[in-house]
Amino acid sequence: MVRPVSQKVNKFNKKTIKQKADKNSWLQRSLVLIMLLSFLLFLILPLSMLFSQAFFDNNQKFIGVANFSEYFTTPALVESLKNSLTVSSLTTIISVSLAFFFSYGLTRTNMFGKTIFRYILLLPLFAPTMFYGIGLMYLFGNQGIVTNGLFGVLPPIKIELYGPVGIVLAEILYTLPQAFMILLVAFKSSDYRLYEASEVLYASKLKQFFTVTLPSVKYGLISAMFISFTLCFTDYGAPKIVGGMYNVLATDVYKKVIGQQNFAMGATVGILLMLPALMAFVVDQVTNRKAGLSLTAKSTAYQIKPNKGRDLIYTIYGLIVALAVLLVFFAVTIAAVVNVFPYDMGLTLKNFNFNTWSGDGLVAYKNSLIVASLTALIGVVVTFLFAYSIEKIRIWPLARKWASFFSVLPIALPGLVLGLSYVFFFSKPEIQVFSISLPNPLYGLYGTIGLLVIVNILHFYSVSFVTATTALKKLDGEFEMVAEAMSIPFYKLLFQVTLPLSFGALVEMAMYLFVNSMVTISAVIFLYPPDFKLAAVSIINMEDSGNVAAAAAMCLLIVCTNLLVRICYEAATKGISIIKKRRNERSE
Repeated sequence: MVRPVSQKVNKFNKKTIKQKADKNSWLQRSLVLIMLLSFLLFLILPLSMLFSQAFFDNNQKFIGVANFSEYFTTPALVESLKNSLTVSSLTTIISVSLAFFFSYGLTRTNMFGKTIFRYILLLPLFAPTMFYGIGLMYLFGNQGIVTNGLFGVLPPIKIELYGPVGIVLAEILYTLPQAFMILLVAFKSSDYRLYEASEVLYASKLKQFFTVTLPSVKYGLISAMFISFTLCFTDYGAPKIVGGMYNVLATDVYKKVIGQQNFAMGATVGILLMLPALMAFVVDQVTNRKAGLSLTAKSTAYQIKPNKGRDLIYTIYGLIVALAVLLVFFAVTIAAVVNVFPYDMGLTLKNFNFNTWSGDGLVAYKNSLIVASLTALIGVVVTFLFAYSIEKIRIWPLARKWASFFSVLPIALPGLVLGLSYVFFFSKPEIQVFSISLPNPLYGLYGTIGLLVIVNILHFYSVSFVTATTALKKLDGEFEMVAEAMSIPFYKLLFQVTLPLSFGALVEMAMYLFVNSMVTISAVIFLYPPDFKLAAVSIINMEDSGNVAAAAAMCLLIVCTNLLVRICYEAATKGISIIKKRRNERSE
C-alpha cells in the first residue's frame, strides 16, 4: 500500500525537528561543559596549587603547617600583618564615614552641585592606585605643594607622609568611591513611609537618624565597611609608593616571591591575604540578600524638605571633599607638565616621552591598550555566554548552580592572590595529581599576553557577570519557550533577540573591563613577560628609578584614556536610549 504524500511529509518534518532538537541540546550541553571546564582550568586548579604550595617547602617537600608556624613566629612578618590590620581599619572608618555623609547629602538634602560632586567623587575609579601615592608625594612630600603652603599662599603644613599616614591617605582616595557607590544605592532604596511614621510619633531628628536612617542603610553600611577594608588590606600600589619602611602583607607577598624567590612563604602570605576578602564576600552576599528582602513594591522614595541651613552645611562639606580629591589630581597634573617640580615650573611635555632608562616608554602604554581592549572584547563574549548558559539554558540545573557559584567567587580573590596562583599553576610544565605527574596542557600560556588577558577577565569577571545576569533577567522568559515550540535553535534566538536587547549591558561590561584592566597592578605584577611591560607596571619601575615626573605623566595618560572611554560609553548609552525611544514612538 502506498502511503499518502502528506504522511511522508509529516514523517520527514518530525525527523527534521528531532534532529534540530538533538543538535540544539548538544550545543547547549557543550556550552555548559565548556563553562565548567573553564572554571576548572582557570580558577579551581590555580587556587588549588596556591593552597597546596603553602603546605610544601621550596623543594616540594610536604611540611604541613610549618610555613604558617614560621610566619607567626617571625616578628617582622607578624608586624606586617598588624600594620595591614591597622591601616585597613583606619582607612575603613574614615572612608566609610566620609562616604556616608556624602551619600546622605546627595539623597537627603538639596545641596548645591549634586551632579558635579558625584562625578568628582568617582574620578579615582579611573586611576591606578599608584596615582594617589604620587599625588600625595607632590602635595605632602619634602617639596610638596601643601608642605610649602600652596606656593606661599597658606602656612606650610608638614606631615610624616612615608609610612602609615601616607598609606591611609592614599587608601582613603582609593576606597572612597567604592563605599560611596554602595551607600548611595542604600540611601536611594530607603522607604520614606518609615520617616512619615516617625514624624507622626513626634520623633526628633536625632532619634529619627538612629532609629530610621541607620537601620534602613545598615546592610549597605556593613557591605561598604567590608569592601573598603578588603580593598585596602589587599592593595599593593599605594603602599609601594608611600609606604616607605612600613611593611604590609601586600608588599610582603611581592618581596617573598620576586625578591627572595620564596614561593612557599609567598603562598602562605597569599592565603592570609585572602581571608578578609572571603569574609567580605560572605558578608556581602548575606547583606545583599537581606537588603533585597527589605524592599517591597509599596516602598516610596524619600521626599526632601526645604532647609537652607542644612543644605548649606552639606554643600560646604561636599565642596571640601571634592576639592580634596581634585587637589590630588591637580598635583599629579602639575608634576606631569612642568620641567622640574618645584624648581622649574615651566610647562613642558617632555615627561610624556618616557625616557627608556626609567619607564619602558609609550610601548608599555600601547601594550596596556592592547591587553585592555582584548580583555574587554573577549571578556564580554565569554561572560555573556556563560551568564546566558546559567540563566537561560534549562538543562543540568546542578551544574549551572555550581557555575553560578564559581562566577561570583572571583570577587573574593585579591589580585595578588589570583596572580600568585597563576604563577604556581601555569609556570609548571607538569602538575602533581595524587602523586602522579601529568603534563600541564596550559604551560605554553605562561609568559604570554594571553595569560594577562585571562587573569584580567577572571579578576573582574564577577561584576561583569552580575551585569549580564541582571540584563538577562529583565528579558521575558517566553522568548525561550516560543523558540522551543517553534524549534528555533537557541543560538538564533541569542543573536537575533537576546543580544540586541542586551546591547546596553554589553557596552557597560566592555567599559568596566577596559577601565579596570588599564589601572590594575596586583593581578599582573607577577605575570607580565620581561619584553611586554604594561603601563601600570611601568609606573612602579619609573618611581623605583627616581623618575617620578614620568610616572605622574603615565598615571595622567591612563586617567585621560579611561575618561575618554567613559565619555564614549555615556554617548553610546544615550544613543541607545534615543533609538529605543524613537522605535517606541513609531510602534505607537
